[in-house]
Amino acid sequence: MFPWNEIDTVLLDMDGTLLDLHFDNHFWLNLVPQELSRQRDIDTEEAIKLVEAAYEKVFGTLEWYCLDYWQNELQLDILNLHKTLVDRIQLRQDSMPFLKALGAQNKSRILVTNAHPNSLALKLEHTDLALGLDQMLSSHETGYPKEHPHFWQHLFMQFSLDPSRCLFIDDSEVILQASRDAGVGHQLGITNPDSQKPHKVFSDFPAIGDYHLLLDDLLAK
Repeated sequence: MFPWNEIDTVLLDMDGTLLDLHFDNHFWLNLVPQELSRQRDIDTEEAIKLVEAAYEKVFGTLEWYCLDYWQNELQLDILNLHKTLVDRIQLRQDSMPFLKALGAQNKSRILVTNAHPNSLALKLEHTDLALGLDQMLSSHETGYPKEHPHFWQHLFMQFSLDPSRCLFIDDSEVILQASRDAGVGHQLGITNPDSQKPHKVFSDFPAIGDYHLLLDDLLAK
């Protein structure tokens, strides 16, 4: 699928790409409205409408991904709520075999995530993800989400990357396009970010639902 001899670095999203997105979807779409309903003594449907309106207001911005922002906006202890669901934080079953194969082929493995540093730390604490990575960058360290071209400029400079020799893997077609616009040479979508939901369809990028499909070509190089 890819000319692996032309790829030095694999840039990897976290939630939905290396970790099962079910944790985040359940947290933001179920637990947060339930907690808002309980604390404000309103019915669940009203709480869901309030939360959806708040989400829509900042979708695609750095605030959308910021735990501090949501703590202030919703007046909920977002980080401690995260901690009540740590049993749902799970690596995709195909992630570590793929990351280990990349390491065996001397490919640099860099996590590039919009996750807030506190969320990232919690997920690293409850998985073995760090064992399969060489470097990490949260968009909050750059001041821009991955949707923004300045994020990519910062990334390339920080790690001295040749973007044309990078592969970027993400479950968002919008963010894959942002990486292409920034000069990243290769993109790959993930069709099954949430193990509890139907597969997604990608229009403009190659996409897979299992990293094992890449291993034969990768390990043959």
